[in-house]
Amino acid sequence: MKQFVSICLICLLFACSNSKYDTIIKNGLVYDGNGGAPYKADLAIKNDTIAFIGDLSKETATNIIDAKGMAITPGFINMLSWAPVSLIIDGKSQGDIRQGVTLEVFGEGGSMGPLNAKMKKAMEEDQTGPDRIPIEWNTLGEYMHFMEKRGISCNIASYVGATTIRENIIGEDNRAPTATELESMKGLVKQAMEEGALGVGSSLIYPPAFFAKTEELIELCKAAAPYGGGYISHMRSEGNNFIEAAKELITIAKEAKVHGEIYHLKAGGVNNWPKMDSVIKLVEAARAAGIDIAANMYTYTAGATGMTASMPPSLQDGGFGKLWLRLQDPKIRAEMIKAMKTDAKDWENLYYGTGSPSKVLLLGFRRDSLSKYAGKTLEEVAKMRNTTAEDCAIDLIIQDSSRVDVAYFLMSEENIKKQIILPWVSFGSDAESASTDPIFMKQSTHPRAYGNFARVIGHYVNEEKVMTVEKAIHKLSKVAATSLHIQKRGELKVGNYADVLVFDPSKIKDHATFEKPRQYATGMSHVWVNGVQVLKEGEHTNAKPGRFVKGPGAKI
Repeated sequence: MKQFVSICLICLLFACSNSKYDTIIKNGLVYDGNGGAPYKADLAIKNDTIAFIGDLSKETATNIIDAKGMAITPGFINMLSWAPVSLIIDGKSQGDIRQGVTLEVFGEGGSMGPLNAKMKKAMEEDQTGPDRIPIEWNTLGEYMHFMEKRGISCNIASYVGATTIRENIIGEDNRAPTATELESMKGLVKQAMEEGALGVGSSLIYPPAFFAKTEELIELCKAAAPYGGGYISHMRSEGNNFIEAAKELITIAKEAKVHGEIYHLKAGGVNNWPKMDSVIKLVEAARAAGIDIAANMYTYTAGATGMTASMPPSLQDGGFGKLWLRLQDPKIRAEMIKAMKTDAKDWENLYYGTGSPSKVLLLGFRRDSLSKYAGKTLEEVAKMRNTTAEDCAIDLIIQDSSRVDVAYFLMSEENIKKQIILPWVSFGSDAESASTDPIFMKQSTHPRAYGNFARVIGHYVNEEKVMTVEKAIHKLSKVAATSLHIQKRGELKVGNYADVLVFDPSKIKDHATFEKPRQYATGMSHVWVNGVQVLKEGEHTNAKPGRFVKGPGAKI
């Protein structure tokens, strides 16, 4: 009897090892990413590829998933990810994987390369805690390969940061590059493009990016254009000069002959909310004229950045270190407080845009002694410290020796619903992808880090009913992949890479709140990245099959 059982087991193992497919997902509703109605079919995966879509009832596989009553979709794409460091700490990317995100896209102004010696040293010194990571790379491509080798559950891609390029050659000073310096900057862009960058990314409200003129950005984008690169930007204004900033982005894309993309499309500040209609018209007119313009967004009325975004860039010339010293000068401090209370026209005052310190939420500090304030508003902390909100903000920056991470409540829910249905809008979290492990729980964060993509379907499809499931999936996958100009991802198609999700759309839900942001979304059942299952029955498998997804001009 034992011999018979052994023979049966050997036969079974032999059959499995010789199966035509590695995985068959059967009985599901296929949403292929193109926005059309779903259809019932099975899907097969072999190695890293979608091998077949159709009737697989007579086929076998090593792994068979019954998806009855569930959707089979392409993996989602995070168009604006701040996960380059969180993935070094924990490569499992659980905050996003549990929402179905299979590709993280970096590069909002800053990128992980190219670095010079001074930048590498600053990056190493900026790390806190006992587990400091040696900076083993110099170029953007070297960082991306470093991550592949280290092991990540998600795919990664990146724009090269215009800020990083500028800092590499010019530093953090408020001046234009010389002709020689500009050629060096363009050379670094070309190098990054050949390594696999998607294009050039900028973040123009923050110094030193703020110091770059339109012509400088056009020249950098011209260097990326022959490689099929795009231009993606946190525009120069999302407030008082929102319309003018959109025109600048369109001009850069037109002059450089590249795809243009608006990072986290939004109108900040009550007085600027009506401008959204004008910007939408500008984008659609540009598209009608043959200029390739799109946008991405997150699904919350609050943005998150540093407290220093409440301070004029002119006083940040030379970098944070010089700002930190200036804030301790009584005369400059008085100027700063006056500036924070001003509705500036020549820079983006996010503090003023909120209308009240009660709408500025403190998220994170470097110093453990200040972490007790995380999760409280600036107004609350100012009262606790018996000072004004402006003095409190400056004191916290000085004491923490950091920009101090905060959330600004600036946007309109009506505009979010208006933007979310636009056919040229995809989604980005503008946040890290972290876990609920203690190393991350020490700091607060924006709930978009754990809920942005689940919220698209769970809240705006299921609850608000502003669009259909198939349209949401289209925007979360194919629209994003098209904007990135990447191939074989964002669509369920035979021959494409097997970045595949299985879930019940009616059960997708985000749980992260501003009070308790580090809570996983629920409802995602299965996730494959490059054909390897990273989420099974809602739990992480610890697999790390993620790859560096390169731009169309990669030569290395």
